[in-house]
Parts: sequence; structure tokens; C-alpha cells
Amino acid sequence: MNHEIIVAPYNPEWALEFNDIAYRIRNALQEIALRIDHIGSTAVVGLDAKPIIDIQISVRALEPVGVYQTQMEGLGYRFRADNTERTKRYFREGSGMRRTHIHIREAGSFSEQFALLFRDYLRSHAEDAQKYAEIKYTLMKLYQQDRHRYVEEKEPYIWEITRKASQWSQDIGWRPDRSDM
Repeated sequence: MNHEIIVAPYNPEWALEFNDIAYRIRNALQEIALRIDHIGSTAVVGLDAKPIIDIQISVRALEPVGVYQTQMEGLGYRFRADNTERTKRYFREGSGMRRTHIHIREAGSFSEQFALLFRDYLRSHAEDAQKYAEIKYTLMKLYQQDRHRYVEEKEPYIWEITRKASQWSQDIGWRPDRSDM
């Protein structure tokens, strides 16, 4: 099922929504969640984005899923066993809940660090964040009904940001800051 692509102006409510959701996750998962971070475009102040809250939960190990699945489902999130990305476990909001993508990744893994570095780079480089927003608006107009194509066409710019972020991380000795929750 394809959903219409909507890119919205930055909304400061996104940070508050993340805090509310992350607080409930922290209470449910306790020490299972080594980190809980706001990731993706809604985590970058001033960046226009699809209004979907992306949350990354860092855990010691992805398996067994049952270690965190019961608690997440107790909060109303649905485990997406059909997720094809093998470096994460994926949960989505339940019926009637705010649109949320929850990415559970192994602490210290490339995919966990990548999401944090990408976010931190855009937080520190407003010009690149603005260019990213412009690209998202252009692609939204071209592929509003085709999420797969929208994501595919964003990929070259994501890799350009990643290359810059990698160099930036070396220049400043980047390490992830404290967990957001």
C-alpha cells in the first residue's frame, strides 16, 4: 500500500512528540534500551520533513526479538516481521496512533551509528539540511503517489551527505552525544 508523500514545514511539536513517545518506551523497556534517539529529518531543528517520528532504540542484541517485542506491543506498536533490512527490527504505530517508525538496532553497529551521524551532521550543517529539504520537495512533486521511487531518487543525495558527514566526523572526532531519552 502506497501512502501519499507529504513533506511539511518544520514543526517544533515533533520534538515534544518524540519526548512523549520515548518516555513511554523508556519506562517499558528500562535497561533493555541502551539508547533511545530521535533520528531522521524530524529530529533536525528547522528541517522540513515527512511528519513521521523516527525513533532508534539501541539494544545489546537484536535476537531474541521477544526481549523487547512484548513491551513494544504493550505500548500499541506492531512488529513488522516483513521488514527486509536485516540490521534492524522494525515497529510501526498501531491503529489510531501517531505515525511513528521505530528502528531497533544493535548498539555500536554501523546502521545505528550511521543514523546518529547523519542526523548530527544535518543538525550542524544548515545549508546541507536546506538543500536536502529542497530535494525532498522536488521529489514529492514528482513522485507523490510512489513512495518507493521517492526514496530511491533521494538516495544519491543521502550518499553525498554521508560522504560529507564521514569527513566531518574525522575532522572533529565525532562520537554520538548522550542518548536523547
